[in-house]
Amino acid sequence: MRLETLAVHAGAEADAETGAVAPPIHLSTTFRHGPAAERIAGYEYQREGNPTQDRLEAALAALEGGAAALAYASGMAAIAGLLETLPSGTRVLLPDDCYSGLRHLAAEFLPQRGVQAQFVDMADTAAVEAACAQPLALLWMETPSNPLMKVCDIAALARIAQAHGAIAVCDNTFATPVLQQPLALGADVVMHSTTKYIGGHSDVLGGALVFARRDAVFEAAMHRRHITGAVLSPFSAWLLLRGFRSLAARMAMHCANARRLAEFFDAHPAVAAVNWPGLASHQGHVLASTQMRDYGAMLSIRLRGGREAALAAASRLRLFTNATSLGGCESLVEHRASVEGASPVSPQDLLRLSVGLEHADDLIADWAQALDA
Repeated sequence: MRLETLAVHAGAEADAETGAVAPPIHLSTTFRHGPAAERIAGYEYQREGNPTQDRLEAALAALEGGAAALAYASGMAAIAGLLETLPSGTRVLLPDDCYSGLRHLAAEFLPQRGVQAQFVDMADTAAVEAACAQPLALLWMETPSNPLMKVCDIAALARIAQAHGAIAVCDNTFATPVLQQPLALGADVVMHSTTKYIGGHSDVLGGALVFARRDAVFEAAMHRRHITGAVLSPFSAWLLLRGFRSLAARMAMHCANARRLAEFFDAHPAVAAVNWPGLASHQGHVLASTQMRDYGAMLSIRLRGGREAALAAASRLRLFTNATSLGGCESLVEHRASVEGASPVSPQDLLRLSVGLEHADDLIADWAQALDA
């Protein structure tokens, strides 16, 4: 079954009781059981599992080609839920360009647990290999990366991690399973902020882990989620299931719009650099072409006038909304350095774009007036 068809039908079996095509939402926090806690229908308490979440996890596993999935209350809950399974005294490799929440977690919370984090350029396979000289528990990939859109070789890094006894994890939020399937390339675990493209409408918060195997890593993460309670609400699970149905169609238009904008920026004299792997000039273009079906709708630009020019252009935009997050129908722009906290790492001249579903000509016109003003 092709992915577009799978996105429509995964976890979408008609309701057995009513025949309803749209899945029901089971909001109950508790389920009837026997006098000795016998599970009559397979459920006991919402934190341990519920039918709507089961549908979502089945769909996540199916689209990523995994054996099992776990849904979480947010992308950060999913990240923390996996990293917190690591024992004290272990070491992890993280991308030098990555989501700022992961960077803060590594700086503030992993040391409290005795876990050492080292940042490395994941686009430099030799540097990663060298960083594996010491014992390693986990290698985290993010491709394309946030916000510089670096591309790393998933298959090569997965082989390196596994050769050193480490778990290979890939954040697939930007690409989605429609464009990239890290498990098929050798990764052990895929992470999603389902808030983004899977939800697709800027109205639901969620996260997920998808596992290549139902192994000890999966069991440890599932047990921790049960005990710590970082679960997704049934209504959020239902919204994410709805988002799956149009994911392939939305990604096609997102990517087409992103290409038009990237080409516009690439030719504009006010833009010093365009970070989008679909451009032939992008350092990771050839690699992205081998492991992605398309190049995504996230891009970043660097303006020749520095921070002041970036903020001025962002302030003049009319269709692009200055807002955090990504993956919704509406186009967003963000000055990453301004939202990264007290110690920003993103360049001050950089703006990150989430290209939406508006007409590409209108989006280009909006940027033309913002840059030419």
